[in-house]
Amino acid sequence: MKLLFENIKELLQVRTEGVRRVIGADMAILPTIKNAYLLIENGRIADFGSMDNLPNFNKVEVIDASDKMILPSWCDSHTHIVYVGNREGEFVDRIKGLSYQEIAKKGGGILNSAKKLQAATEQQIYSESKERLEEVMRLGTGAIEIKSGYGLTVEAEIKMLRVIKKLKKNYTIPIKASFLGAHALPLQFKKNKEGYLQLLIKKLMPLIAKQGLADYVDVFCEKGYFNLKDTEKILKAGKRYGLRAKIHVNQFNAIGGVALGVKYNALSVDHLEVMTPKDIKALKGSTTMPVALPGCSHFINIPYTPARKIISAGLPLALATDYNPGSSPSGNMNFIVSESCIKMKMTPEEAINAATLNGAYAMGLEREVGSITRGKRANLIMTKPMHSYGFIPYSFGAPQIDEVFVNGKKI
Repeated sequence: MKLLFENIKELLQVRTEGVRRVIGADMAILPTIKNAYLLIENGRIADFGSMDNLPNFNKVEVIDASDKMILPSWCDSHTHIVYVGNREGEFVDRIKGLSYQEIAKKGGGILNSAKKLQAATEQQIYSESKERLEEVMRLGTGAIEIKSGYGLTVEAEIKMLRVIKKLKKNYTIPIKASFLGAHALPLQFKKNKEGYLQLLIKKLMPLIAKQGLADYVDVFCEKGYFNLKDTEKILKAGKRYGLRAKIHVNQFNAIGGVALGVKYNALSVDHLEVMTPKDIKALKGSTTMPVALPGCSHFINIPYTPARKIISAGLPLALATDYNPGSSPSGNMNFIVSESCIKMKMTPEEAINAATLNGAYAMGLEREVGSITRGKRANLIMTKPMHSYGFIPYSFGAPQIDEVFVNGKKI
């Protein structure tokens, strides 16, 4: 089946096959074609170009995209959407003045979510999680990474990862799974962190590898959670079991996690609200993608990732939602793109590059999605009529999406 979009006002993020990510000053460049056509065949991008050079295609369904723009779907490389219930009570606690760390100390935070998930059935977890996945797909997300980490026991972590595997099977967008057993220290291991680390390394990782339940390994590398020594143990074990690193670093403190991530060839280092010159230097020349999570900064009122410092240093940057029940309960990538422009002073071109091609790279999916490139999946957003693509981040309260396509099919 062939699908032809005609009269596209502007086709965004047009790339050749060799471009895997966008770095430094190049992030300000967004290749486009005005008055364009786009041909989809068998769910893939087959051809595109100017309407002035439109070939004569046979047996095609035609969509008139006059006054509308088309761009690749958002690529959300950092989420925790497999969870149960919510943490709205903690939201009220923060309004009353408690910090994220204070809430965690009194039994809230990650341990609150873990308690709920441990008590839930796999079917209940799946039912709630699929609703969130369908919601973000309608909001334009066409590829997503999902983490475990709200289980914190062998049984519950495996249960979470099985739910992610079921989502992979039942939905047609690319989904990557990350094992985040080192998310927080369970109460029963409060005085035995080494015992918990060994549980993750010797019992959980072999099961995960045997059942093919994860693509990546993650650690919350932060004061009060897992230090550099702990993180290195997990990353070493992950390497043995074929799980590449994607780690949480520098959310509240810079403790050397960025350099450690680079040392272990992490695919991405995520959060980065606190960045030092040493962190910037560690990333230079590496293949590791820095990932900013402005939804978290917005929701719990912490500093934003210093995008201008990162990009000016000649580094790439990706954007993701951090969709989770405690610190970023939204999977709306449209808002994330807007917030990056408003609060992080990224240009619309930089934000779109960060939320598409660089987001795909941060999941190892840059050869499948993230740009308008021949052979890639036709996971697309068609906007409402608009004057320019700057209107996408400008209109932060109302996503400017007309239709979303996954593998060339309207959802």
